Amino acid sequence: MKEEDIYKAFELIFEYIGEDKNREGLRDTPKRVLQSWNTIFKGYKENPQEILGTVFEQGACDEMVILKGIEFYSTCEHHLLPFFGVVHIGYLPDKKVVGISKLARLTELFARRLQIQEQMTAQIADTLMNVLSPKGVMVVTEAKHMCMLLRGVQKQNSMMVTSALRGRFKVDAKTREEFMGHIKRTGL
Repeated sequence: MKEEDIYKAFELIFEYIGEDKNREGLRDTPKRVLQSWNTIFKGYKENPQEILGTVFEQGACDEMVILKGIEFYSTCEHHLLPFFGVVHIGYLPDKKVVGISKLARLTELFARRLQIQEQMTAQIADTLMNVLSPKGVMVVTEAKHMCMLLRGVQKQNSMMVTSALRGRFKVDAKTREEFMGHIKRTGL
């Protein structure tokens, strides 16, 4: 698809909502939107296996590793409106660990696609299981959805929480409880 085709599509959208496509503030809007999409949807151009490609065996532990409060911004595939929040990731290594920045980058990769929260949470967990082969993974995502706040039921204080449990997290209640206790604590 050519950029000119997308510009024409925006002209149709402006017409549909009753705007003047030639109005000063809108003249370059299609161009600005396309530029912003390069950031908003950059996750399609990245490979999750490459992000997790560097692992460390020396110093690997067999205790829980957690990175919590990873902020993210995504776009709802149903309404093309933003949703945003935090992701908490925990895993039980099996002879190898990954740098913690890689967990944040993996979250960013899946968030920067047209998405639903349930799917994004599962994608993060499944990728970690497939690439790192840990004893278990748990991902909890908390988010506000503009499609729920701006339209529809318009519930301003609603927060959606999803989780994905793999391996030991799925079968061992104490392991789940430990993870949940860690992510509820705040501060240093």
